[in-house]
Amino acid sequence: MNSKSDDTHQVCPICFKKFAMGIIEEHVNKCIFLNSNENTLKRKRNLLLSSETSNVSVSSHEPCASSLTDNLECKNQQSNSLMEKSISSVTVKAKLCINNVPLAKKIKPKHLEDFYGQNHVLGKNTSLYHLLQNKEIPNMILWGPPGCGKTCLAGIINEICNENPKQFKFVNLCAASTNIKEVNNAVEIAKNELKFGKKTIIFMDEIHRFNKRQQDSFLLCVENGDITLIGATTENPSFYINSALLSRCRVVVFEKLQTSDLMLILKRALQIQNIGVIDDENSCKNLDRLFVTTSAIEWLSNISDGDARIAINNLELVLKDNNHDNKIITVADIKERVKKSHLLYDRKGEEHYNLISAVHKSIRNSDANAALYWTTRMIMSGEDPLFIARRMVRAASEDIGNADPNALQLAVSTMQGCQLLGMPEADCLLAQCAIYLARAPKSRESDTALMAAKNLITNWKGAQPLVPLHLRNAPTKLMKNLGYGKFTPGQTSCMPEGLENVCFFE
Repeated sequence: MNSKSDDTHQVCPICFKKFAMGIIEEHVNKCIFLNSNENTLKRKRNLLLSSETSNVSVSSHEPCASSLTDNLECKNQQSNSLMEKSISSVTVKAKLCINNVPLAKKIKPKHLEDFYGQNHVLGKNTSLYHLLQNKEIPNMILWGPPGCGKTCLAGIINEICNENPKQFKFVNLCAASTNIKEVNNAVEIAKNELKFGKKTIIFMDEIHRFNKRQQDSFLLCVENGDITLIGATTENPSFYINSALLSRCRVVVFEKLQTSDLMLILKRALQIQNIGVIDDENSCKNLDRLFVTTSAIEWLSNISDGDARIAINNLELVLKDNNHDNKIITVADIKERVKKSHLLYDRKGEEHYNLISAVHKSIRNSDANAALYWTTRMIMSGEDPLFIARRMVRAASEDIGNADPNALQLAVSTMQGCQLLGMPEADCLLAQCAIYLARAPKSRESDTALMAAKNLITNWKGAQPLVPLHLRNAPTKLMKNLGYGKFTPGQTSCMPEGLENVCFFE
């Protein structure tokens, strides 16, 4: 019914039945064994021979018994040869089919015990862990960065449904390739299944790609309990998910994976590939298989920025290189093949605003180290230097103000310099400005007074006060006669009538 579901299943090249990606390898091995079994060969050969003998016509010119036996033996040998070639070709195709499956899919966990990381939401003492153990699946929105385990958790829930086919049905959809018609069809089928006591779990990956009107299609069926909705998103649900739908679902916040979690995941991947792990490359000699050092796994985990998919893909890239003379993969081997570390950044997403907020607050708190660090993070992530410079101009006025007027001049000059130079030369300008602003004396007097003035105007009841006559311009004689621009001796306040004693400054 949907393309995502077809991607997660594969046809066995021997029996031509569909199986989930997680079990296809095990099934193919079993299928090859059964079809290559000697008894099976004999049975198929006998069927072939019986069909041949049944087609032999009996006539007056019937050949002798010895001639018929020789003919049958010849056909027997031919059928054996053809069957062995057929099984051999099927075996090769099956192995090629399995080898084309990415390593990240091969090692996806099937049970909660195999899930690494996210202990704050899936630890053994958490409520979600106990719910899933008891086969109680709530409506959830899984929110977190890429490669943190959102789809892995959905896969585990899928396995729970497969183990209880009379109780659950799992539907896998993706908002990037699914339309409302498919969603409505899935909901209608779910309603019919519910009549027979089967609950439908709909997993909608990249749910933020549905606009809020499209998300409304889930509201009534979730409210009535027709389906259980599990959505996965990398974007902040507060901004991208319908608030009405959000109130009906539990938001599960996933975090970047720790280095220790990534190391466990990589070790499990190596175990599946029958590759060993050793602590020291000099500790073993005459190895009979490929090994990876613990330091290499740790280095690979450290540069992956908490993204398990990046770590696994990098590991797979290294393993596909067969030029391992000493059968040991070290840190140097991985560094040679993985040239650049991965930095999570989205110039339109939440991380974009998180980092620029970190720059601004580090300047405000006079932390020069932090201001330089966050600025450098944004530069190395490919952020537009003008965006960083504009925020520094704001910080120079908002947080430093009149305590050091030169700060604003430097920030504006930095922005102009970024326009002239561009990247990568503008990085030094941004670093200099960030350090200067962080070290400069701070005064939020201008910003605080501005907010106080805004609040006074916003909360004023009735018509806004008129401009006093002595402050008005008097370009004509009539306006002068009306008192425009006439200053009364002893008049010191320029505030409107009734606000003469108002002070915005502390």
